[in-house]
Amino acid sequence: MTTDFSSLNLRDEIMQAITELGYAEPTPIQAGMIPLMLTGVDVIGQAQTGTGKTAAFALPILNNFAKQKNPQALILAPTRELALQVADSMNEYGKHLHLRVLAVYGGQPYGPQINSLQRGVDIVVGTPGRLIDLLERKVLFLNGVKTVVLDEADEMLNMGFIEDVEMILDATPEDRQTALFSATMPPRIRKLAERFMRDPQSVIIKRDTLTAAAIEQRYYFVHESHKTNALTRLFEVEPIHSALIFTRTRAETSTLANELVVRGIPAEAISGDLDQQARERVLGRFRANQLKVLVATDVAARGLDIDDISHVFNYHLPDDAEVYIHRIGRTGRAGKTGVAITLLSPKEKRRLREVEALTKQPVKQSELPTTEDIAKHRESQVVEKLKVWLGRGRFKRELEMVQELVEAGHDPLDIAAAALKLSRGDERQRPIAEIAEVKDVRMERGRKERFGRRDESGRGDKMRSRGSRTHEEGMIRCKINKGKAHNIRPNDIVGQIAFHANIPGYTIGKIRIEEKVSFVDIPEEALDQVLKHSGNYKIGKEKFSVVKAH
Repeated sequence: MTTDFSSLNLRDEIMQAITELGYAEPTPIQAGMIPLMLTGVDVIGQAQTGTGKTAAFALPILNNFAKQKNPQALILAPTRELALQVADSMNEYGKHLHLRVLAVYGGQPYGPQINSLQRGVDIVVGTPGRLIDLLERKVLFLNGVKTVVLDEADEMLNMGFIEDVEMILDATPEDRQTALFSATMPPRIRKLAERFMRDPQSVIIKRDTLTAAAIEQRYYFVHESHKTNALTRLFEVEPIHSALIFTRTRAETSTLANELVVRGIPAEAISGDLDQQARERVLGRFRANQLKVLVATDVAARGLDIDDISHVFNYHLPDDAEVYIHRIGRTGRAGKTGVAITLLSPKEKRRLREVEALTKQPVKQSELPTTEDIAKHRESQVVEKLKVWLGRGRFKRELEMVQELVEAGHDPLDIAAAALKLSRGDERQRPIAEIAEVKDVRMERGRKERFGRRDESGRGDKMRSRGSRTHEEGMIRCKINKGKAHNIRPNDIVGQIAFHANIPGYTIGKIRIEEKVSFVDIPEEALDQVLKHSGNYKIGKEKFSVVKAH
């Protein structure tokens, strides 16, 4: 096994950049992938979060860098944030090579990106949708591409981009080198590899410390709308040193973090909106225990290097059961035990069964603390703090105040009780959040929808209303002004909404395509975001609108 970067035989300009960045030894994924990629073979890298995979593909690409007219390397990323992050890393590693790296993604004007391409670019990092647009505008030419990297392929699958990825791969030379990186390998990703890769070499890195046995796994059955209240109750009684909470969307991270702060829990959101400096400041406060909670999406949490996390919370279960393992693996590290808690809504029960099947361990159902439990816990905390101060004996002036009150005729017991009452005044500012009971109703029999899948037949359930109501709790029915007559496909709907509204594709519910219109179920909390971007959705060059159905 390679023990330092010097033995990888990288060119001097790259070694200089690596040394300046303070890198000494390659991570396992880097040690496994770099020598393979330097030989030009196709590779598949499967590793858990925070393993340094960007350098694993960036350094070989840079090592083989030579000036030419059109881009010689193409990196596909699922999100704008990841594309920018990869582009920044490429610039850092290649700063002594004077190369030109361009990040292209939706939501930005075409002009500057087209101008950069026309002036000449060596490496393009982009999201599938914008890359397709630039190809159709005939301003992006991939005929000179020597290496293509599919970064976080499983996330691109979740967001509905796989068909776009296939189209882009078809536009590159057949003799290119292809590198595929994915935290998980669902069947659709394996098929992609079989079609577009030539005898790929695999590097699979498993973290030795990731053992579910060291992690206590629990779930609490709770209505979707009461998940924040459930979190608040758990924070009252759980011995939480530091916590990482996973949500589905970037918008949810900010909303939840703000709500927790309002409720007296110091929390901050980690999202792709933060630049690297701001991100490091947040992580610094977290490591220094100035922050108790980080709220993040799976994409934003990738690359976080934090070992001392006592609790991981799944505000929602992920689309892929393997991602659950990656999440909970952030606690219970370095020989410590950890706690993984899932807030499970009724519609997520099937996902939990897949998690249990994959981990081969049952996830224990627990009951949320009652109002009485929390009241008793608060009282016991006051008593424990009082015992600590009695043991210290550092209350000389306070004792003099008590003596003055006794001399004024007050009973010492009454004085103590009044003092305790005064010390508990802040509890009035922390009312115990209400939680409605959830009835464990059996799942519908014969229902076709499975983990991460939707009804795409176009027929739908005849019993469902065509209006804004939907049979799925927490979902809102929306109407699209395009249908079969316009050749719209479920993939178009999922891909465009997931990309422009910045929500995971798996959160989008049932889709029904009729002759001239289509219907799609959208999570209630994402509705405003989806409607806000209605002017950006399109099939090819033709736009389609999304409105709330009536």
